[in-house]
Amino acid sequence: KQWYQRRVAITAGKEFLLEAITSIQDGSKAKQRKFLETVELQIALKNYDPARDKRFTGTVKLRHVPKKSFKVCIIGDDRHLDEAKSLGYDCKSAEDLKKLNKNKKLVKKLAKGYDAFMASDGLIKQIPRLLGPGLNKAGKFPTSLSHQESMEEKVETVKRTIKFQMKKVLCLSVAVGNVSMEMDELNANIMLAVNFLVSLLKKNWQNVRSLHIKSTMGKPHRIY
Repeated sequence: KQWYQRRVAITAGKEFLLEAITSIQDGSKAKQRKFLETVELQIALKNYDPARDKRFTGTVKLRHVPKKSFKVCIIGDDRHLDEAKSLGYDCKSAEDLKKLNKNKKLVKKLAKGYDAFMASDGLIKQIPRLLGPGLNKAGKFPTSLSHQESMEEKVETVKRTIKFQMKKVLCLSVAVGNVSMEMDELNANIMLAVNFLVSLLKKNWQNVRSLHIKSTMGKPHRIY
């Protein structure tokens, strides 16, 4: 049965995915928006009890950056701040964070303004003390950055990384691309994301009820 399900899943990937991507791209061209639409992978699970079964979490690096508008903020020491400015990245010092006074609204506004944060490894332990739990609650606690690493490469990795996190419901949604991407780029990102997600599940494909992809304003297209 597992072999059959895997065969069906692979067939579904080949047969329906390219058709779905074509429909999404055609739809976005037919009704152009004033912003670049994101392509989301929507997952419905089955045979899973969020209250009893272990909740999974996992990150995977896609082959292509899914969101063109992805914004990263560097929370850095003097050396990292200089590097961030030279590379054109937004950045903040520990002093900038102190000025927020742990004000929940201001921390929430900071978290909303960026897709991800990175912090100098010498500063990262201070962030909960400086900001409270706001960034963590928003699922945007900074990635650690050392002086031995290339900031540019690390930012590129963060931009390409997506996170699957099981919460209290049986539905998940992640950004896997945008409508301006080439078909083969979207295809590669979606297949990588799906295969990684399935590897996180206790019973693999037996835990997948359905998979859809959709653009921000478009209709969902079932691919499994």
